[in-house]
Amino acid sequence: MNVPADDDTICARASAAGRGGITMIRVSGPAATDIARAMTGEVPAPRQALLRNFRDADGEPIDTGILLFFPAPHSFTGEDVVELQAHGGRMVCEMLLERLQQLGARPAEPGEFSRRAFLNDKLDLGQAEAIADLIDSESRAAARAAQRSLSGRFSELVMALNEQVTQLRVYVEAALDFPEEEVDFLDESELGQRLGVVGDAFDSLDASLRQGVLLRDGVHVVLAGRPNAGKSSVLNALAGYEAAIVTEVPGTTRDLVREQLDLDGLPLHIIDTAGLREQPDRVEAEGIRRARSQLATADHALLVVDATTPWRDTLAELVAELPDGLHYTVVVNKIDLTGDRPGSDAELANQVFVSARTRDGIDELSEQLKKRVGFDTPGEGTVIARQRHLDALRRAREHFETGCRQLKDHRAGELLAADLLEVQNTLAEITGEFTSDDLLGEIFSSFCIGK
Repeated sequence: MNVPADDDTICARASAAGRGGITMIRVSGPAATDIARAMTGEVPAPRQALLRNFRDADGEPIDTGILLFFPAPHSFTGEDVVELQAHGGRMVCEMLLERLQQLGARPAEPGEFSRRAFLNDKLDLGQAEAIADLIDSESRAAARAAQRSLSGRFSELVMALNEQVTQLRVYVEAALDFPEEEVDFLDESELGQRLGVVGDAFDSLDASLRQGVLLRDGVHVVLAGRPNAGKSSVLNALAGYEAAIVTEVPGTTRDLVREQLDLDGLPLHIIDTAGLREQPDRVEAEGIRRARSQLATADHALLVVDATTPWRDTLAELVAELPDGLHYTVVVNKIDLTGDRPGSDAELANQVFVSARTRDGIDELSEQLKKRVGFDTPGEGTVIARQRHLDALRRAREHFETGCRQLKDHRAGELLAADLLEVQNTLAEITGEFTSDDLLGEIFSSFCIGK
């Protein structure tokens, strides 16, 4: 892919697009101070705000606003950075950006400011990603976790594991290099203990990253069931408001109803679908097709059945229609009409008895859903994470386990040492110490323009 030149001077709007009280435009690169002087007649002292006219090529004021200067290396990008704070009109912003480009700045690529901060060692890759995750946070817990990652806590966890792997590798290679000073280190209990410590560290980091990925990406849950089972009522009960239309007419829900909920910090992307049944009319048939399509890509399904009917037979039919491997929770609804007790059945952990009308059992359903997707209430140590981090950790662990097998099956300490080096390189991909340009381009291209 084409990588933008890192020695250009770049500019972009760093505040949200649209009409507002203030807009902020960021300029970064070697020509930043010359551009500021050309537009305002001077460059302010570092980190001191000046009220100045921003002028066009003819010397006419475009706007009056605040000018700030952050000299390298003490800036976000590590380069000379100038910030213009102007009134938040669309036309004012366009005129200022046009003037900046006339003076030699080019429009920034998505995430290019953060990319330069990474390349200039102002942030590691985990911290840079946390900036975008903080902006995109969908819950308070996700925002707090992103802030912890931005402050470096996430990288500390990864580096702590890498340090343990480094110590293990040093131990193994020392024994290989100086065999006369060791008594067959492959049989030593200490080596087994060291391998166990690293394995436990992998477990701990994996659990932490999985929580972080759930906080960032949330869970896509599809409500499925027969018509009139109460799927829309269950959605409304979970949401706490009338998100979907509820009537006694079968097939009321024909299109997808999407809601985004905050389930104790877990972003829940929940989709209500058309009731699954045979011989629907033409419009309802399209709704059922869309329902099946959503089930094919869901993380979890809530199978809603009517407690006043032979629901176990219905449940068996619904389960048979699910895509292979899709996890589900059974929601036995309308218990206000049957007298069943609300909550989970101790023997059937994936079944919850509820009344969407009275809300009995809904809190238990929320708890069950969090448990089924593996979500714990975020604590002070929870950090934000991405799927690529989990993928890298999985590959690192595969190298580690391969080395352990080589040691056990072939007493090959050399191969264990080689695999430990691969573990280190793979973990370094997470923080950016060892990362290809293609991966960097993919990561930063998802950022907003002004970051």
